[in-house]
Amino acid sequence: MTAVEPVATETGRDFIRDIIQADLASGRHTGVVTRFPPEPNGYLHIGHAKSICLNFGVAAEFGGRCHLRFDDTNPVKEEQEYIDSIERDVRWLGFDWGPHLYYASGYFEQLYDWAEHLIHAGKAYVDDQSQEEIRATRGTLTEPGTNSPFRDRSVDENLDLFRRMRAGEFPNGARVLRAKIDMASGNINLRDPVLYRILHAHHPRTGNAWCIYPSYDFAHGQSDAIEGITHSICTLEFEDHRPLYDWFIDNLPVPSRPRQYEFARLNLTYTVLSKRVLTTLVRDKLVSGWDDPRMPTIAGLRRRGVPAEALREFAKRIGVAKANSVVDMGMFEFSVREVLNRTAERRMAVLRPLKVVIENYPEGQSEALEAVNHPDDPAAGTRSLTFGREIYVERDDFMENPTSKFYRLAVGREVRLRWAYFITCREVVKDAAGEVVELRCTYDPQTRGGNAPDGRKVKATIHWVSAADSVPAEVRVYNHLFKNAAPNPADFANEINPQSLEVLTGCRLEPALADVPVGQAVQFERQGYFCPDPDQRPGALVFNRTIGLRDTWAKVAAGG
Repeated sequence: MTAVEPVATETGRDFIRDIIQADLASGRHTGVVTRFPPEPNGYLHIGHAKSICLNFGVAAEFGGRCHLRFDDTNPVKEEQEYIDSIERDVRWLGFDWGPHLYYASGYFEQLYDWAEHLIHAGKAYVDDQSQEEIRATRGTLTEPGTNSPFRDRSVDENLDLFRRMRAGEFPNGARVLRAKIDMASGNINLRDPVLYRILHAHHPRTGNAWCIYPSYDFAHGQSDAIEGITHSICTLEFEDHRPLYDWFIDNLPVPSRPRQYEFARLNLTYTVLSKRVLTTLVRDKLVSGWDDPRMPTIAGLRRRGVPAEALREFAKRIGVAKANSVVDMGMFEFSVREVLNRTAERRMAVLRPLKVVIENYPEGQSEALEAVNHPDDPAAGTRSLTFGREIYVERDDFMENPTSKFYRLAVGREVRLRWAYFITCREVVKDAAGEVVELRCTYDPQTRGGNAPDGRKVKATIHWVSAADSVPAEVRVYNHLFKNAAPNPADFANEINPQSLEVLTGCRLEPALADVPVGQAVQFERQGYFCPDPDQRPGALVFNRTIGLRDTWAKVAAGG
């Protein structure tokens, strides 16, 4: 029985689009300006792809624009490599910010002035407590916090200390600037949050010009206001930060008044999207890098051969919700297969070769056979395959003692070679260890193209490549990085799937595959979808498996 695929449905309107439509209809806004604001402290992952598609998508739908802004407020973790990779990933997904590329660091002087504005208004103060002391006095969800002993410093003292912080007089951690809001608030984010901390660190863009840096919460909303963002769309973990976002907007002379809206972040089975975990995987060399094809990063998915269109379709399919949930990996894989089935040309590749000698085919002779490049796209044309006396077939397509439901090659069994002839296995050749190393077969010359003039049928069609002109390759077969559907981020190293990567050497590919450019996916018939890896060199082909085809035989063999 064929497995039921997820059904592709139109997402229609969602609450974000309804809000935007209502704001435009009421005249609250005359245009739409959104932003995608990544922190450049790592590579983007599939969860970011959902946010990119939403922010750029709604802006385009309503005739507005979307900014790309780097919230680069933590120089300790930020690198130019990450900035470059983020720009590359957003473009690859199919989106363009035009001239609207911004950095929070571009607003540092304005943010500093606004911090002094809060001090003048008696709404910010310099605190000499350590990070541990501040954390200990913040309170709990059920108990209020405790006022800092430095909370009632005078405006003049706070201004003097804050300016000396900027001048570099104090070491890291000696002092912070905090907003003076409400230490008894039921929302912990309003209990005098930190606005500035001292960090003597080189910044990728501003160098050593600054030694104090704004917190994410202080920089984010004000950057939105500077840029005229109308709808600041973020994920649900920032919902409790919204009152603080609004407090800053209400208490500063900002040029516009953006509003924050939250949607559910992406959670995917067999996947961890914590940036901390992904960074550790790379740092501890548990993967080969940020673009390891097992990683859920956009760079990793691209290297694996996942098309940008599939990521966009996946984002559309899962929609925009207000409540967190976990999306089954099968839905993502369905999106990938759907796009690749439509776009990928077909080729033949034998991953675990078994030699076949066709004894009644003349020695030294060969012929050209025609094969279509895509069964549903006549415009894709055809290609020529060389057929001769010696070929390779997949080792799994032969069984010495076949079970009742195995219909492929066995002694005395006739099968069809894709685009070629019917062949019948006559004899098995083994090595000294008893391993099958060669099959001796015969072919029916009357079945050229794969059909018998007498109308007889065969129960199986298998793929093959010519021994004379097939090209060798390494093929990397990727599976889920984690063995459990719900991996534990706290113990992720012990949940890595030991079968997440299988490297096959000595594979044999039809010659046309030597010309496939890196990044272009093809279907290896009966095997799955694959694409060339950047590691490959002339004469040393390397292909990555993007995703497999559903294997009904594997289910039968397993008793399914």
